[in-house]
Amino acid sequence: MRQYYIYIMASRARTLYVGVTNDLERRVFEHKQDQPGGFTGKYNVTKLVYHEPTSDVSSAIAREKELKGWRRSKKVALVESVNSEWKDLALRWYGSTPGT
Repeated sequence: MRQYYIYIMASRARTLYVGVTNDLERRVFEHKQDQPGGFTGKYNVTKLVYHEPTSDVSSAIAREKELKGWRRSKKVALVESVNSEWKDLALRWYGSTPGT
């Protein structure tokens, strides 16, 4: 069964980015590589602060759109409900931030 992830990335200044992917580790790594021209590169959005899995691609896309439509305060509350210290949840994969 295929797995999909809705995720939120953040910068040090807590600029937020909401995305969806079928390979969370790969996609976060791409964000951390500071790709020029994109939103995450422009605003240095490199910390994975929230993610949730689903097995249905349609519900993943719908959830991503839902979160993108939320006010910032609601997104912040969602992150803080599971990650109150805004730690980079991807560090367990890399040991440190790749590319730094």
